[in-house]
Amino acid sequence: MADSGIEAKPGNRMISRHILSGRVGACLTVCAWAVLALASHAAEYPTRPTRLLVPTSPGGGTDALARILAPRLGQVLGHQWVVDNRAGAGGNIAVELVAKAVPDGYTVIVGLNHVTTVNPNLYKLSYDVQRDLQPVTSLAGAQYLLVLNPGVPAGTLKEFIALAKQKPGSLNYASAGIGTPVHLAAELFKKRVGVDMVHIAYKGGGPAAAAVLAGEAQVIFGSVASTMPLVRAGRLKALATTGIRRSKVAPELPTVAESGYPGFDVRSWYAMLATAGTPMAIVNRIHDAVVKVVGLPEVEEAMSRQGLEPELSTPQELAARIRKETAMWAEVIKTAGIKAE
Repeated sequence: MADSGIEAKPGNRMISRHILSGRVGACLTVCAWAVLALASHAAEYPTRPTRLLVPTSPGGGTDALARILAPRLGQVLGHQWVVDNRAGAGGNIAVELVAKAVPDGYTVIVGLNHVTTVNPNLYKLSYDVQRDLQPVTSLAGAQYLLVLNPGVPAGTLKEFIALAKQKPGSLNYASAGIGTPVHLAAELFKKRVGVDMVHIAYKGGGPAAAAVLAGEAQVIFGSVASTMPLVRAGRLKALATTGIRRSKVAPELPTVAESGYPGFDVRSWYAMLATAGTPMAIVNRIHDAVVKVVGLPEVEEAMSRQGLEPELSTPQELAARIRKETAMWAEVIKTAGIKAE
């Protein structure tokens, strides 16, 4: 131990205790001032622009949703919301920025569900989603379509499952890459209905869909927005949607759940999160502004064009959903032996 310069005598021990007590008191004072400062900020929020992080490049679905919401949130809250795209590492770069930001409500993220529920099971992260992030609200959701190359001799989900069971390992399913939402959706489907299909990973959703169109793969779980035009053009064959209720975009299609597999519910969904420790007054202010914005007819219409349906929640409901789905995907990833690329 370094020499403190104070001889260890009874009187000096009293001095040391006094010094320690003074330091603890100073720390408590600083903490108290920090709490008061945050409370003051919460009452005034916002007084400057808010940065809305997007964990993808411009042009994707998450980016489109952020740009639908940001200008209107700025109008409702009285200060600009600035979209900041930080792509990379499967979305982890942007999430880390929020996890380690000052908890004052001025750094917020909009992300697809895989960044909060799948990535913690695939990557070694420098943050903990459930400890370091504060859920604000879910925003919107979209179902997947189970679609086939038209040459596959199955016209219903029941016929397709019977075919897959009759010829295990003979059907290939395409995905946008290892660990992507459509990959995991297919693995959960395989596990639930008891079929064996071979996974072929492509570099993105476009090449994966092209592979099914060409017959290189026979099956894909595609997004409603990107896949339904191909179905309506007769280039792909849709059998079912993956939500608990029928899709508003494709109400004519049955769900996997109603086709004999009750409870099957796999959707992509978007959520907004802030930094853990953000005062609940600020979290609630942002939440209420989002509810107001999502309720605007022009916002619902813009979401619909992206194949999205509004899907709002309380912060507590979102936190529970993240916990539940993180555990669900952990089991799927372990069973399938999925490793991050």
